[in-house]
Amino acid sequence: MNSSIAPTPTQRLDARDLALVLALVRGGTLGEAARLLAQDGSTVFRALQRLEKRLGLTLFERHRQGLLPGELALALARSAEAVEGELDRADELLAGGRHRLAGTLRVTTTDTLLVGLLLPLVAEFRAAFPQLTLELLASNQLASLSRRDADIAIRATTRPPEHLVGARLGVIRSALWAHRSLLPAPPATPDPARLDWVSPDADESLADHLSVRWRRRVYPQVVPALRCNSILAVAQAVRCGVAIGVAPRFLLQGQPEVVALTGDEPALDTELWLLTHPDVRHLRRVKVFFDFVRERLRLP
Repeated sequence: MNSSIAPTPTQRLDARDLALVLALVRGGTLGEAARLLAQDGSTVFRALQRLEKRLGLTLFERHRQGLLPGELALALARSAEAVEGELDRADELLAGGRHRLAGTLRVTTTDTLLVGLLLPLVAEFRAAFPQLTLELLASNQLASLSRRDADIAIRATTRPPEHLVGARLGVIRSALWAHRSLLPAPPATPDPARLDWVSPDADESLADHLSVRWRRRVYPQVVPALRCNSILAVAQAVRCGVAIGVAPRFLLQGQPEVVALTGDEPALDTELWLLTHPDVRHLRRVKVFFDFVRERLRLP
């Protein structure tokens, strides 16, 4: 005899139940889940109460910091992501041909990579896929691809997260730069230790940046005259003749008034990665973006 018990009608889950659990797992709090579902927090809270009462189970532990999903909630969220992925693929099949590829593609990166590498490619990408809406999210923090805060991340790192998949786009090389106005007249040689520096370590997320570690090791006596929270701001400060600083070659190479004070410094090298979550890697809009960026992006 089969001893398994079929679920009663009140135990069955529908698409709204799965969407609720997925939003709560991704959001971590009622407020964030409400934002993802475009509902108010009290509505989401009541929906969770009804679902747990109907199932006779506790799906989430309540904490002051938010909601902690149990094993069942995590398993249901994985099922919901699979359904979500299939719906996305169905939408793309309905969209038809190349120029009809539609929907929204969320790309997260830093302001440096956005301005220096990605934006110069956007016009061509938009011309190829005019009905695809791009959302470009600039932040030094890695948006959660698992929670679908973004579909794709472009990051400078030598250790991409193991749970993500992607493509290595090349090596980002950096140098120490100075505006010509700050340098002594030839044949005198500039001494970087005697010049004012600009550094990105005003931001916690950049306090351990490669450029900061390199400066502290090579020029331990230097105290930056200017601190900011962006590598892009460092490059702009150098361009304006405010101070010397370390920045990627793709931002400053070829600027007539800016001089590299160092050659290639392997300690400043990092890798550029295009990353996505395994659940969305097969989506057509993700694939066309990957292919486009890999073909077009060039690092000096």
